[in-house]
Amino acid sequence: MRKMWAFLTIGLFIVSVGSAVAADTPPAPLDVVTLTDGSVIYGEVVEMSGGELHIKTAFGVGDIVKVKWANVSKLAVNHRVPFHLKEGTVIVGTATEGPAGSIIITAEPLQGTMTVPMYLIVSANPLVQPPVVYNGSLQAGFTQTTGNSHLRNATLIGEFIGRSEQLRLSLLGRYIYGDNADKLITRNSRGTIKLDFFLSKRSFWFASAYFEQDTFQDLKMRTALASGPGYQFIEKDDFTRSWLKDMTLYVEAGAAYFNEDFKLAQDKSTFRGRWSVKFNWPLFDDRVTFYHYQEAYPSVQDIRDFYLTMDNGMRFKIFEGFVSGIQVTTRYNKNPPPNVSDTDNLYLMTLGYTFDTSRKR
Repeated sequence: MRKMWAFLTIGLFIVSVGSAVAADTPPAPLDVVTLTDGSVIYGEVVEMSGGELHIKTAFGVGDIVKVKWANVSKLAVNHRVPFHLKEGTVIVGTATEGPAGSIIITAEPLQGTMTVPMYLIVSANPLVQPPVVYNGSLQAGFTQTTGNSHLRNATLIGEFIGRSEQLRLSLLGRYIYGDNADKLITRNSRGTIKLDFFLSKRSFWFASAYFEQDTFQDLKMRTALASGPGYQFIEKDDFTRSWLKDMTLYVEAGAAYFNEDFKLAQDKSTFRGRWSVKFNWPLFDDRVTFYHYQEAYPSVQDIRDFYLTMDNGMRFKIFEGFVSGIQVTTRYNKNPPPNVSDTDNLYLMTLGYTFDTSRKR
């Protein structure tokens, strides 16, 4: 418990440092939206689509005001925005108030100006979703001591997800190594490959392969091949609240072939069930992300056999895609080999980089 509090304190310190750096950056000038009834809204123009203008207001964190485009009489946008016109032309630039019913767009990079009637604008800064989106992360940790002690610990964690309308490919890998005066004290690795075939917007059928090795669990290789149905219970933008809009959750269950090759103990192959849960909750414009992932393999042949692996963690955004993270990984084997504990916990602190190609404007 003390370790977890220490990890959390360090993570919050990193976030506070990043916030202090961001605070030194002068704020951009506010955009100005004037309505036909004379009302004026100050904030940041996020987008205009479907006949609605969305403004992130200055009087509330994350508050979005939506007004009908037909009710906008004047507009000033101080940041570069792509304006899409009826005939298909796209003009990227800032905007100032023009003659009645129009705006003056200063286009880049030539800095030329153009007066555009507002009725010709069909959208501004619309959300563009590419046909295939990718997101993932690569994080690492390393510690070493020399002198009176000689200790080394290394951690590498990677995740990659590619998603189209009908398919989702997920790759997950982890490697942990540690030695004390060149004497091995920990070494384990894990890898998961999973492909989801979406049958509808929410439901899918998965096929997965799980691999794991652990020197101190007498384990040469643990392999699980599984398939079954799944359901996306929560997807991005299901909720309108800013602190919930990026939350995702899926659950899946199926059947699995489960094989364990040991160094000393007798090898085992069983037919098992499989369930999996993955929860991701970004907050504060992705500055803090909570996540939970678990895979469980209960045996249908022997109720004494049950295997569970679970990751719980927090990821803190430092700058752009650079992040720090804390994670607790729990592995539970109800029927382990002789002289092997049934539970292992890994406490990890990492630095790394994340990327996400979705939600591009």
